[in-house]
Amino acid sequence: MRKPSRRSFLAGAVLGTAGCRRDTGARLALTGEEARTLDAICDRLIPADQDPGAAATGAVVFIDRQLAGPYARYRRAYREGLARAAALSRKMFGKPLNELTGDRRLAVVTRLERDARPFFEMVLAHTMQGFYGSPRHGGNRDYASWRMLRVPASPVRGRILYDLRQGKES
Repeated sequence: MRKPSRRSFLAGAVLGTAGCRRDTGARLALTGEEARTLDAICDRLIPADQDPGAAATGAVVFIDRQLAGPYARYRRAYREGLARAAALSRKMFGKPLNELTGDRRLAVVTRLERDARPFFEMVLAHTMQGFYGSPRHGGNRDYASWRMLRVPASPVRGRILYDLRQGKES
């Protein structure tokens, strides 16, 4: 019997564990359910109008990346707060937060603002950082907030500058 190479062993191990996850989204710190709950919260904190909102521009990707790195100290607060938000949504409306309509989501988020103020303020601050920050950190997809504010993209070495006026009438 031939021994498998290290490469084939690792490839099999990675593929084998990937199939065990219910949600195969590429996340670093959040579970699939946590990410969906957070996405629903972000959707109400900076909702879409004529411009994309926080959820559509990757605020959750930004927060997830930060929780895996510099914001690791907030992981427990996120886990507990998102579990509380999910439980509150089920208690108020019998469904997960991400399955609620906009008005019902807003009712849950408003309740979080009142009853879980520290968690709410943390998520609000991180959502704003993801929405308005540099796209290289995972949020502000396609420079959406900068385009909305008509802020030019800052030059990044080795990157092509994008014309942020595309798709907007001046």
